[in-house]
This record gives sequence, structure tokens and C-alpha cells, in this order.
Amino acid sequence: MVRKKSLRDVDVKGKRVLVRVDFNVPMDDQGNIVDDTRIRASLPTIEYLMDARAKIILMSHLGRPKGMDPKLSLLPVAKRLSRLIGTQVKFVNDCVGKEVREEVEKLKEGEVLLLENLRFHEGETNGDETFAKDLASLGEVFVSDAFGTCHRKHASVYLVPKFLKPAVMGFLLEKEINYFERAMINPQRPVVAILGGAKVSTKLGIIKNLLKRVDKMFIGGAMAFTFIKAMGYSVGSSLVEDDLIPVATDILEVAKKLEVKLYLPVDFVIGQEISDNTPTKVVPWQEIPEGWKGLDIGPVSVSLLKEIISDAQTIVWNGPMGVFELDRFKSGTFETAKMIAQSPALTIAGGGDTDHAIHLAGVDNAIDFVSTGGGAFLELLEGKVLPCLEVLDDN
Repeated sequence: MVRKKSLRDVDVKGKRVLVRVDFNVPMDDQGNIVDDTRIRASLPTIEYLMDARAKIILMSHLGRPKGMDPKLSLLPVAKRLSRLIGTQVKFVNDCVGKEVREEVEKLKEGEVLLLENLRFHEGETNGDETFAKDLASLGEVFVSDAFGTCHRKHASVYLVPKFLKPAVMGFLLEKEINYFERAMINPQRPVVAILGGAKVSTKLGIIKNLLKRVDKMFIGGAMAFTFIKAMGYSVGSSLVEDDLIPVATDILEVAKKLEVKLYLPVDFVIGQEISDNTPTKVVPWQEIPEGWKGLDIGPVSVSLLKEIISDAQTIVWNGPMGVFELDRFKSGTFETAKMIAQSPALTIAGGGDTDHAIHLAGVDNAIDFVSTGGGAFLELLEGKVLPCLEVLDDN
């Protein structure tokens, strides 16, 4: 991957530093922050800039508003960030315009200003150049630190760094890329990929790319049923993408040719519907009756997975093993999370559902790196170049 300049490579003292952060945090109906993980992830960059006596202007989106929406204001984020850094974060009710410029001009060295939700302006998601130039005019240095939006060509992440130089990586973005490189570009072997989730169609690019890079792959979740059906077996009423059966067959052949050991679950927890009230039983994968569907991997599959990762030096995990949101079908995903957390290997996990499951399982501090970006992490796994990296200064 092309080397990009980092925050350490530029002089920021006394300068207006425009930082794209990812403060897209979950909120409850009363406007309270439910989980501030993403805010905390940005602290190393913000605190470094404060110590370096920069004038710090933070910008982020929150949710998917249609125009101005008070429920999606970043004001609660400004208050939470103030508590986390121990000093008042200033807040302005817009992200462009006269009032914003006046607040930026008043900033003293070491002070922090948070702009209002970028997506209150449609120019953010439309990639509008005029909007991007207005944002760029606020700063003298641009710092990209919102890994969660790095796969989008939105104005604040893709266009602003074209108009505002120097444009460099913040510490969170740098950390995300470094961990990814350690796992995928120059890994310690054996490398094991654990993939789950509902649909093969959403993970096709990832599977194909990872087959070239890993030594073993375990495919769980509902995705497994398309592969099992491709091998000629019945899967009851389990979720199958019939149009992808030929593709699944090809993937099984490619794995053989590349000498990658590809594993599927050997038993499942099945139910008649996706509900905590449905009757359940554990059956081998060949014995799922009609009218029943696999909703979690079974205990023998968990033991198999433990054996697969026993000698791993690098583990990459994306996607749950079952419908973990329901108590009856969470065991496979939670046990996977715990096994990965206990492994001495370099462990990296990512994707929205995966991140959520890891937190619910209570092992987020025991996995080496949990990516803050869902879509961006998946695009890296597919082998794609992230738009936000393309536009930053080469080192």
C-alpha cells in the first residue's frame, strides 16, 4: 500500500487544523449517547493537536438526516468530548457560513471547535465542490481520521483534501491501516479467516480476495447454507442464495487449487422461525428437516473452529455465526468471540455486526484490534483502495 503522510509529518503549531473525525455514534430517543467508542477512538489525534498548540476544528456526520434535524445534532457529542478531554469543546450550529468562519477566527491555540452535522447539507453526500471548498477554507492543514467513512467519496473525506494541503492521516486512520497491513500484506502465518453473516452476495469479493491471502477459511452464518447446497445436500428451509450456487461451487474449487483449507460448520442449532419462542434442536448439517432453518452454528462446529485456530498466528474475523441478537442463537457467535480473544495470535475483527457482537460478548478489550469502520473494513478485505487514502499526501 502507498505510504501516506501522517500527522507527525507536519508542523501544526498555531495553525488551523481541520480534522474529519467519525462521531457517528448510536443515540437513544432522548438524544443520549449510547456508546462513545468512536469518540474515544479519536482522542489520540485530538489530544496530540491540543498538546501541539494547534487550533482544532472537528467535523463529522451523524446518522442520515434529510436536511436540518435537531435529533441528529452533534451538540451532545461536543458535551461528551468536553468531559473526555477535560476542557470545553466549543460548538457552532452549522459547518459552513459566516457564523462558522467567525467562530474559527476566535479560536486560540489548543482550543477545540466542533462543527454541526455535515449531512445537514446535501452537498456532503453529493460530493459538492463548492461545499467542499467552503469547508477547506476553514483550515490550513487537513487531517483524515474518520476510517468509518473512508470508502465514500463524500465532500469532507474525498474533496476537501484536494483543496486543502497538507492533507495527512490522523492516528486512528494510521492505526487501522497498519493493523490491516500486518494481517493481510505481511502476515505471520498460518492466517485464518473466519467469515459469517447472512448472504454470500455481500461477502463474495471478500471471500475471493482472502482465498489468495489466507491458509485456512471458516465460513459460518447463513452463508454456509449456499455452500452446503452447492455440495448437493438439503438444508431444510435455511436461507440459500440459489443464484449463487454455481459461484459457491467455483469458490470450493478455487480453494482446492490454492490449497486453502476451507471449512464449513458440521452442526447447527435449528428453529422453525427467527424467534426466541421457536422450538430448537441441534442437528448435523446433513439432517436439517424441511420447515426448519439453521440459525446458529452448533457445539461441534465451535469445537472444530477452536481446532482450526489453535495454531494460527493471524486471525481475521468478519460476520456473526448466527442470529446472535436472540438469546437462543447467540452461543456460536459469542463462543467465537471468546476463542479469538483468548488466542495468542494477532487478532483483528471488523464490520458493524461483528463489532456489536464482540461488545455484547464482553471481549472487546481482549481482541488486538476491532476496526471502527464497517464498510471501509469490508472494502479493504475485498482488496479495494479506499478513496480517502487516494487523496492524502504521499510520504
